[in-house]
Amino acid sequence: MQFIHADFLLRSKAAQTLYHEVAEKLPIIDYHCHLPPVEIAEDQRWSNIAEAWLGADHYKWRVMRTDGIPERYITGDAPAREKFQKFAEAMPHALRNPMYHWCHLELARYFGIDDKLLSGETAQEIWDRAEAVCREPGFSARGLMVRSNVEAVCTTDDPVDDLRHHAAVAADTAFPVRVLPAWRPDRGFAIGNTEAWNGWVDRLAAAAGMDIATLSDFLEALRKRHDFFHAAGCRLSDYGLNAVLAEPCTEADMAAIFAKARGGKTPTPEEEAKFRSRLLILCGEMDARAGWTWQLHFNALRNNATRLFQGYGPDAGGDAIGDWVVAAPLSRILDTLDRDDRLPKTILYSLNPRDNEMLVALAGCFQRDPVPGKIQVGSAWWFNDQMDGMKRQLEAVSQLGLLHRFVGMLTDSRSFLSYTRHEYFRRILCQMLGEDIEAGILPNDLELVGGLVRAVCHDNAASYFGFHA
Repeated sequence: MQFIHADFLLRSKAAQTLYHEVAEKLPIIDYHCHLPPVEIAEDQRWSNIAEAWLGADHYKWRVMRTDGIPERYITGDAPAREKFQKFAEAMPHALRNPMYHWCHLELARYFGIDDKLLSGETAQEIWDRAEAVCREPGFSARGLMVRSNVEAVCTTDDPVDDLRHHAAVAADTAFPVRVLPAWRPDRGFAIGNTEAWNGWVDRLAAAAGMDIATLSDFLEALRKRHDFFHAAGCRLSDYGLNAVLAEPCTEADMAAIFAKARGGKTPTPEEEAKFRSRLLILCGEMDARAGWTWQLHFNALRNNATRLFQGYGPDAGGDAIGDWVVAAPLSRILDTLDRDDRLPKTILYSLNPRDNEMLVALAGCFQRDPVPGKIQVGSAWWFNDQMDGMKRQLEAVSQLGLLHRFVGMLTDSRSFLSYTRHEYFRRILCQMLGEDIEAGILPNDLELVGGLVRAVCHDNAASYFGFHA
């Protein structure tokens, strides 16, 4: 029997019905990804499967490093065919790692290869068959998005970006996918690295067409760029916080810290924490005024291996799960904004799965009409977007919140082949619900339960984010 088949992961009749009759054909709204907009604008193509698969995928790099493969075949100068061979040789050792499922789903969906398991022995045949597919006219960035039934994607963009690639895509009315920017101002928070921060502030000044000498100037420049992003269709922001900080900081405190850093002096760690805390609150207010959704990502312990960071930079596979305290500071942030109805629609993501139940419980304290599910606990993120992580997140939302209001899955990926993660999520969701139906935990009412599936897989996201507003 084929490994990837029509009922993959679907072990009951109810699950199969929910998936094939409801979830399977729903369009994808990928509201958080890291696709390079230039590659969409230029309709990127790839010569071979190694280029499409291994070029910037730190998930695959970690598998290869763990299998003892020399770095030359991972991020080094080895030929593409040799890199693919080494990855193929590692694949049989990845049983029970989500990469095994993801890769075989991608082989089946995008290369039409569902009759072979990837291994060192099958690498040459799969390479040849995939290379032929790469030459087909539709195997391109835009072609893959259309083929994957993508309705909209939100990329991750710096406030200083001119968004010209988004404009180019939007101008092509023949391309049916909405490609929207998402606001990611993390560099504006990184005041502790004063030289790099000042360089970014100078770029912000140029983008906003003004000088930035004071805190007031800085905030005005951010507001100008925020308005520019809104006009380009942006409706989500994204903040990579690592630790959640909520230190008291007055406007005068913030102005003094800004002046110190703008003058080239490095703030103390305490001053940096105060500045970051207040800036987050101010950004939340901006997002709320614009009707945006802000996404808060935290508990990522980044760049752990100095060797990897110095050799290959960030996002090279040297990050891990962090364990900073979250509940109390996050509560202060949400409460500060909620008190005066300045809290935007919110999606919370912790890289530490221990936080699932805590986050859903905390989110329930700040739900507020007229938005159903205004405060969301986001889909299983990064190290958690595997079968167990997805189930744990779904269980927490189900037991302590309302699964019916959840805005669903995202790719968080730089790859145009990652839309199979939506399929993976949908199969897992349908299997969970189908199993409950079979056990009598849920009513044997496929219209009722199917409505939940449709809401989570598409309809909630379509209404929640307000892309057409």
